[in-house]
Amino acid sequence: VQLQASGGGLVQAGGSLRLSCTASGVSFSYYGMGWFRQAPGKEREFVAAISYPGRRTYYADSVKGRLTISRDNARNTVYLQMNSLKLEDTAVYSCARSRVASGSSDASTYDYWGQGTQVTVSS
Repeated sequence: VQLQASGGGLVQAGGSLRLSCTASGVSFSYYGMGWFRQAPGKEREFVAAISYPGRRTYYADSVKGRLTISRDNARNTVYLQMNSLKLEDTAVYSCARSRVASGSSDASTYDYWGQGTQVTVSS
């Protein structure tokens, strides 16, 4: 069972990154998916979630209008397009599978978690 996140890196403020998370050994269909992040010294926080098959999306207020979550169910992959990045977006970003199809901002409703990918935004 694995959720493998990739696409992180170092980017200047105002730049863009696209994160990917591919599921293997775990069912992707009929489950919501989410992205969470954790910055150094801070608690993990919700970033975005998407329902199955992808009609509904949810975002933290801090990322609305800049980050976009999407999914490709045929590829068992969820994406996070990150535009207009800010210094405060620096964190380890992890994807997770929700127990429910609708997705959620509540981390306790997620049962499988990936290891995360580092995003660093520089000035």
